Amino acid sequence: MEATDTRRKITVGIFIFIGLLIFVLGVFTLGSQKKAFVKSFLVKVVFDDIQGLKAGDNVWFSGVKIGTIKKIQFYGTSQVEVTMNIEENAHQYIRKDAAASIGSDGLIGNKIIVIDGGNPKVPAIEDGDRIRVNKTLSTDEMMKTLQVNNRNLVDITTDFKTISSNLASGKGTAGALLSDEEMAGNIKSIVANLQSTTIATNKMAAELRTFSHSLNNKQGLVNNLVSDTVIFNRLKSSSYDFQRAAQSANAITANLNTASAKLNDTNAPAGLLLNDQQTTEQLRRIIENLESSSYNLNEDLKALQSNFLFRGYFKRKAREAGDQNKK
Repeated sequence: MEATDTRRKITVGIFIFIGLLIFVLGVFTLGSQKKAFVKSFLVKVVFDDIQGLKAGDNVWFSGVKIGTIKKIQFYGTSQVEVTMNIEENAHQYIRKDAAASIGSDGLIGNKIIVIDGGNPKVPAIEDGDRIRVNKTLSTDEMMKTLQVNNRNLVDITTDFKTISSNLASGKGTAGALLSDEEMAGNIKSIVANLQSTTIATNKMAAELRTFSHSLNNKQGLVNNLVSDTVIFNRLKSSSYDFQRAAQSANAITANLNTASAKLNDTNAPAGLLLNDQQTTEQLRRIIENLESSSYNLNEDLKALQSNFLFRGYFKRKAREAGDQNKK
């Protein structure tokens, strides 16, 4: 009986010992996960919105867990102050200008605080310091943005569906281009004309290049005109001669205009002869009288030649004239 009680007590003692051992191991395990037995210091940060953070959530630095959230309390009128327990071995990497932001452990994981170490030239942070907030888009804001983008994508898809339907049915200019064979033929004709125009333009450009090369030829006329001073001076002299000839022609023209004006003037003798009918008639009579007088004078001379008084004189004149002709 006593042996049975002793064995039962030993068994109970063993179970109690095993239970205590498991409890101690559990405490140490949980303590190591929560960094309960690691030397740490406190850092504070004030957020406008903690987005569901709670005490015990993790604090990360460069992707490594360096602490946990110790306490959350309201600050001021509408802000929230978060106190963090940071491991001492991360002390030297966090500077006074460090910034904290709220993230998540995965896409839909637990909320965490992510610390940016800051500028290495700035002194290290001290126990109880408050760091600034790094303004970044939260997960909720990202989801809102994605929702807006999704709605915009739906609208774009709907519009594209409408456009593609109009194109398929031949509506609008683009639809007509795709479905109207006559318009397609016109476009092909336009493209062909553009190609021929391009070929002609290229040919013209080549001819212009050839012509410009010929102008630059040292043996050519243009180059001689530009560079040969003798030819240039000759051309200059010829230009002056042309100018003088033009001036002379202008003077002659002016004189002719003046003479023409005088011919039309009845006060001038020539104008009177050309324009006065009475004077013209008188001149005609004078000319007729002169012709009649000349005829009568010739008859008188013939009569004188027949007269015996002047017959010897006229014969002598005839002999003298014959002698002059022989000489």
